Amino acid sequence: MAMKTKYCAQCGASVISQVVDDRWREVCSQCGTIFYENPLPVAAGVVLNEQRDVLLVRRKNEPHKGEWCLPIGFAEMSETIAEAAQRELGEETGIESKVLRLLDAESFESPFYGDLLIVTFELEKTGGAEEAGDDAEEVAYFPIDDLPPLAFSSNVTAVKACVEAHQDEWAIQDSYESLQSGEHGEMLSDALVSLIEAEADKITRLWLDEVRSNPTTGSYRRVDRDDPFERCSSAISQFDRWFRGRDADDEVRDFYRKLGRERKAQGFAVHETLSSLTLLRKHVFTYARNHGVYERPIDVYRVLELNRRISVFFDKALYHTVRGFEEGGA
Repeated sequence: MAMKTKYCAQCGASVISQVVDDRWREVCSQCGTIFYENPLPVAAGVVLNEQRDVLLVRRKNEPHKGEWCLPIGFAEMSETIAEAAQRELGEETGIESKVLRLLDAESFESPFYGDLLIVTFELEKTGGAEEAGDDAEEVAYFPIDDLPPLAFSSNVTAVKACVEAHQDEWAIQDSYESLQSGEHGEMLSDALVSLIEAEADKITRLWLDEVRSNPTTGSYRRVDRDDPFERCSSAISQFDRWFRGRDADDEVRDFYRKLGRERKAQGFAVHETLSSLTLLRKHVFTYARNHGVYERPIDVYRVLELNRRISVFFDKALYHTVRGFEEGGA
């Protein structure tokens, strides 16, 4: 191997190459001092804005001049690797930050610098304003799923690790925003709604067994079992469409107002019909909850979201059923 050290810094004797710990190393021929070669430590940072865009810098200098990368640079003496990431971020982009998490540590052989150890953190902006500085030609945010080619493969790995770290959090946020907006886009609880629809007959049987024995729904014991079974199973099998809101509001209204009118004509008391719907809500949610998988916080959120959607839906059902009773006359 090519010798990088010619003379010993300890005694001045010539340095030779010999095997130490199964590696060729530079060793003083007189005092035996070993001159270890270690990879240079490099720190990088992933910064996201509220839109989940990634902050990148365009390099002003070689290597990879003109290419985009994460804010990145060599660690200095007397600073931790995390502090180095924060300092480089400030020097290249003008912003202050705090460390959120370690994302990646990767070895990299640079033709320019030799062996590097690139350690990347997720950093959160705490102050300052984005402005190109140090060896950065330009600073810009890019959508995390539409980044330009990055100068270093470790940057790609770190961004991917950042996405994975936020995967559940972002899924919950997106689902919650969809629920709150009323736009009814894709939601995490949709899988449980599909489960409810697929098991409509099972849930209906459980519900019907209870309403025919519960003291609050006595009138159900004197009607043909097929009538409430078919009506209930039909309703549950449409939950996915009905839960999605505006386009189905008229259909939900017509279904439950008709139910109220018919139950009144059959001699049911309004409290019995409302109790039957409350029991149905319980069985729908309980079945979905008991058949869920609980391995991560996102699974708990999925069930809580479903409970919210079920509650909102049955509030409408109860309201329109009472209006149906009122429309049924004396």
